[in-house]
Amino acid sequence: MARLSYVQIKYLFFSWLAVFIGSWVIYVRYSSYTELCRGQEYKATICDKYRKGIIDGSACEGLCAKETIYFGKCLSAKPNNQIYLGIWGNREGVIKCQMGNTLQLDFGVGLEPRKEIVLFDKPTRGTTVQKFKEMVHNLVKTKLGDQGNLQDLVNLILKAADSNKDGHVSLPEAKSAWALLQLNEFLLMVILQDKEHTPKLLGYCGDLYITERVPYTSLYGISLPWILEVFIPLGLRKQMDQWFTPSWPRKAKIVIGLLEFVEDIFHGLFGNFLMCDVSAKNFGYNDKYDLKMVDMRKIIPEMSLKEYIKDKSCELDSDCVYGTDCGTTCDQSKRRCTTDVTQPNLAKICLLVRDYLLSGTPSEIRDELEKQIYTCIALKAAAKHMEMEHALILNNLKALLWKKISHTNDS
Repeated sequence: MARLSYVQIKYLFFSWLAVFIGSWVIYVRYSSYTELCRGQEYKATICDKYRKGIIDGSACEGLCAKETIYFGKCLSAKPNNQIYLGIWGNREGVIKCQMGNTLQLDFGVGLEPRKEIVLFDKPTRGTTVQKFKEMVHNLVKTKLGDQGNLQDLVNLILKAADSNKDGHVSLPEAKSAWALLQLNEFLLMVILQDKEHTPKLLGYCGDLYITERVPYTSLYGISLPWILEVFIPLGLRKQMDQWFTPSWPRKAKIVIGLLEFVEDIFHGLFGNFLMCDVSAKNFGYNDKYDLKMVDMRKIIPEMSLKEYIKDKSCELDSDCVYGTDCGTTCDQSKRRCTTDVTQPNLAKICLLVRDYLLSGTPSEIRDELEKQIYTCIALKAAAKHMEMEHALILNNLKALLWKKISHTNDS
């Protein structure tokens, strides 16, 4: 009887402990969810501004008047960056909006002061169209540097700002456009609007914007319920990622698209852009295995990074990093970050797709592909003939992959 009582007590203790831990996990998860997912709160704020005539945009009527735009599953990872699956009429999209002040570049807690931006305060009443053009020109010049064809970009932005296509930009439309231009992703979408690997912009209202939905939202892997993710070891999770990937020819096609995207942003029409978060979850693909970008918020103009990092104090090179993948070196004599980026986009992408692409590679090209990938990873931004090497490596990789899959149905 004494032993039975001991077993019962132990059983009750562990049952109570399991209930306690489970309740705590659920509470933390719920608290996190309510903080991360505040779309309805933001919608109320946006629609109040719209009804007062402060802002306007192509999505405002559907969001606030006809209510044909619906917020679906919450995908937010940070409270100030609200992301949802959405439906607009018969179209599926992704709804993105900014809670609180916009932060252009953030090098971490305590490293750079937050820049207070009051949304929808510019342009002010009485601003002429010509003055607004000058405002936009100066803004993109600050972000991109003194490019010779910035006026072409200004015209693209004004065309996007004219949401009702009546031939002129109203003050509420201009306020929305100005708020959106504070976001690097929106500016990049305007620049790359005709490129196949950039999701289409479906509409906007204030600084809320809706993009085309990408069916597959990671290069590889399987989405698991969060409770399972907690208990699966990292090594097993990586193996599972490799199990759930497309066939090799389809992976090759996706990687070709990724290389083409790198071409699009490397010294393009309006300067060079840097990929500062090269993670598999930022790159997706459609049902034809064409690459589609999922998240471009951490793709920033090189000139912007240089401007923000040039006076940053440092002790180590690790102090001179933005995001996870954009870094410069620390000048030990001055204890300041230099402005020379250490690694080009192409090297980061090759490192990302190394295991992804080499897994299942046909034997007849494996040695050559592995050689090219490691040559690519070794590419340095400060190399003497970097642009020439960049173009050569990129073209060789594309040619090798395309030659192997061009005769298959997957091409």
